[in-house]
Amino acid sequence: MSISHFLQYKLAFAALLLFLNLPELLGIQANAESKVHIVYMGRRQHDDVELATSAHHQILTSVLGSQEAARDSIIYSYKHGFSGFAAMLTKPQAKRIAELPDVVHVVPNHLYKLHTTRSWDYLGLSTSSPPTNLLHQANMGDGVIIGVLDTGIWPESEAFNDKGLGPIPSRWKGHCQSGTKYDPAKACNRKLIGAKYFLKGFETELGRPAIKDPDFLNYELASPRDRDGHGTHTSSTAGGSFAPNASYYGLAYGTVRGGAPKARIAMYKVCWNWLQGGCAFSDIMMAIDEAIHDGVDILSLSIGSEIPHYADVDMRNGIALASFHAVLKGITVVCSGGNEGPYPQTVENTSPWILTVAASSIDRSFPTLITLGNNWTFAGQSLYTGKETGFISIAHPESSDLKDKRFCNNLNTNDTWAAGKVVLCFLGKGDELDLPSTRQVVQYVGGLGLIVAKNPTRTLYYFASDFPSIGVSIDVGAQLLDYIRYSRKPQVKLSPTQTHVGKPVSTHIASFSSRGPNSVAPAILKPDIAAPGVDILAAIPASETSYEFESGTSMAAPHVSGIVALLKSLHPHWSPAAIKSALVTTAWPTDPHSGEPIVAEGNPNKIADPFDFGGGVVNANGAKDPGLVYDMGTFDYILYLCSMGYNNSAISVLIDQAASCPIKRPSILDVNLPSLTVPSLRRTVTIRRTVTNVGPVNSKYKAIIEPPQGITIKVKPETLIFNSKTKKISFTLTISTTHKYTTDYYFGSLIWTDGVHGARIPISVRTEFPELVG
Repeated sequence: MSISHFLQYKLAFAALLLFLNLPELLGIQANAESKVHIVYMGRRQHDDVELATSAHHQILTSVLGSQEAARDSIIYSYKHGFSGFAAMLTKPQAKRIAELPDVVHVVPNHLYKLHTTRSWDYLGLSTSSPPTNLLHQANMGDGVIIGVLDTGIWPESEAFNDKGLGPIPSRWKGHCQSGTKYDPAKACNRKLIGAKYFLKGFETELGRPAIKDPDFLNYELASPRDRDGHGTHTSSTAGGSFAPNASYYGLAYGTVRGGAPKARIAMYKVCWNWLQGGCAFSDIMMAIDEAIHDGVDILSLSIGSEIPHYADVDMRNGIALASFHAVLKGITVVCSGGNEGPYPQTVENTSPWILTVAASSIDRSFPTLITLGNNWTFAGQSLYTGKETGFISIAHPESSDLKDKRFCNNLNTNDTWAAGKVVLCFLGKGDELDLPSTRQVVQYVGGLGLIVAKNPTRTLYYFASDFPSIGVSIDVGAQLLDYIRYSRKPQVKLSPTQTHVGKPVSTHIASFSSRGPNSVAPAILKPDIAAPGVDILAAIPASETSYEFESGTSMAAPHVSGIVALLKSLHPHWSPAAIKSALVTTAWPTDPHSGEPIVAEGNPNKIADPFDFGGGVVNANGAKDPGLVYDMGTFDYILYLCSMGYNNSAISVLIDQAASCPIKRPSILDVNLPSLTVPSLRRTVTIRRTVTNVGPVNSKYKAIIEPPQGITIKVKPETLIFNSKTKKISFTLTISTTHKYTTDYYFGSLIWTDGVHGARIPISVRTEFPELVG
């Protein structure tokens, strides 16, 4: 979810509770015990989709007793990328279906949540760059199709114009679906080539028919059209066309475009901003199934569930399940990592076949000058675009009762002392998301401005453009507080915001960006990579500006999706795993401009490590020529599933071919990922990896090891020699510890270099000894 939408959802959820207490408003007359269940049957068994649908109806008929009951029960039939269906079932009916031999599992429907200009230049993909730049070599992604699962799209935005684009790719099988205020003949073109919406699963979760509810139209539209803004923002970031004269009230003025401006976009609307809002499991499954059929090359999802604690192909995880089938079809799946940072083990979308993205900042800031009555000046960060205020009174609410008014969230509408003044307050722990309410309170009581002292983060999503609201560091806040306390008549002057770009602004990992280690499979590093996700300017539905700043891993994921589109155009035969490897092994582990360490924002800040950013910040131009890749195919995923404890029959149904796990359970450490994580090193372990040469045919690579503290790593062989006959080589890493006690994680890396290329994988190791009892 982009964080600016979080409060809307909280308020809408309160409304939902009221509605649920009014049974006469419920429009769906289903049995109170019935609920949508997803019946998952693995890979499709019929090339004829009608036969697949018929088989689904037969299963339902056998349990429900009649064809009519089956027709009334089913809401979706999954028949393109995998087999299964979603239907209204009671618990006993779901249990009976789960016991049938062709059924892998049955799970109740549930809701997922959204994660919500300069960035492409920052990433080295400027239109003024030389012809050797990835943007130009890939012809700006022409012909590649990006499928986006989100809140819909605003087709009239200039970001989706089709100027200069050729015909729609002939392999495209999708279409644009009509709906409320959405005419495909006018809305779709050679840029926006597909648009569909999926509402049935969301309706059943709410227990009411949205389309028939007058209140629904106040917040949503039963069509692919976007009323929320999240989907328009993410899709224009990934593949938006050139749109000149874009800005947010004059800030960040310039030409906005997506990462692959000639790529085509297909929108699959699965997320709804009504009542508590969300994205239904069954709708997501159906959308991915349709996208596989339609012919997308990339799936971009800025969506996640709760912090996961289940197996990756677990029946509760619709994104992991459906994306597995997409990846087997050669479709790269890019997902946001979540906005639950800076706390550890919060990263979402943790499957090894998914490319999971953290959020970083870019080299742009919006300084606002704060001038005190004694002529001292400080710089804050803001999006204020109004006039300079002139000198006005500044005040701070000292502690006056049990509620400490120093903290911003404790201000209320009784604080009339703030009238005519600029208010200084401090953010307490966990208060950041409620800041818009604080600003509204200050405005309500007649305040003329707000200065918020907080931990140093770059995020500006909560600062208004029309009201002077400015963020400063805790240190600056303390100096302002001293001035207020010891001045006879404290005054302040607030200037409008400016836009600064350039190297002096270093890269940070955003405080909200979810962190590893992986809570599902600790030996699988997540996130995989970081990309710009702080104060990203992109298109929104029609408004005063048509463009808006948003922050979140929701904004980071489409940056990677756009780069994947360029790589797919340049290297159409690369697998999703090869693309992921190219991105991870060439990422920047330090600031791309200064070489200084990347900082992970938090409380306190720290030097970023692989649990913050995976391989590092995405390096688009490096990824086009990585030299070596850590590739994976169906066999590798089978070994992963075996290592996670899935049996032969479950895996065979999942992949629709005979699968046999080794007699000895494989080690998850040997999954051929472009990273290496050992969560519990007790004795010496040997780990295997295989690299594929995608660089010059005749190449010689040498290993460079930077071991984690107290860890010894030996690589064998230390040199890899490739030629026309040898394109793949396996090697082993023998890892041992010198620690005598259990430690936290320490980090290092392995680089294979031929003097030109440097394929780097992050290494994370924790020594752990069992506790002695008694």
